[in-house]
Amino acid sequence: MANPFRGEVELSVEGERRVMRLTLGALAELEARLEAESLVDMIGRFETGGFRVRDLIALLVAGLNGGGWRIGEEELLARRIDGGPLEAAQAAARLLKLTFTVPGEDEAA
Repeated sequence: MANPFRGEVELSVEGERRVMRLTLGALAELEARLEAESLVDMIGRFETGGFRVRDLIALLVAGLNGGGWRIGEEELLARRIDGGPLEAAQAAARLLKLTFTVPGEDEAA
């Protein structure tokens, strides 16, 4: 079960609940994968809606890897994310929000 106070979000892949978490290593991996100039640049891409589906997949993979499930982008693409693209995008948004929100700052997280 995901612990939001640790920045964790659940994603169900083919009926299995997986925990996503953006650790420093996962963030570094994501930043390099997206060829972002900075962490702020990378986050801005998602906040402004300027991201592509491949960016979303990269974010999910980084989160899943940070949560302990080592999976590559091609492997994730070959699997079914329960709830489809909408659930994947919502989980990614929650992951970014929890990663960059100070606990107690936003009780609606």
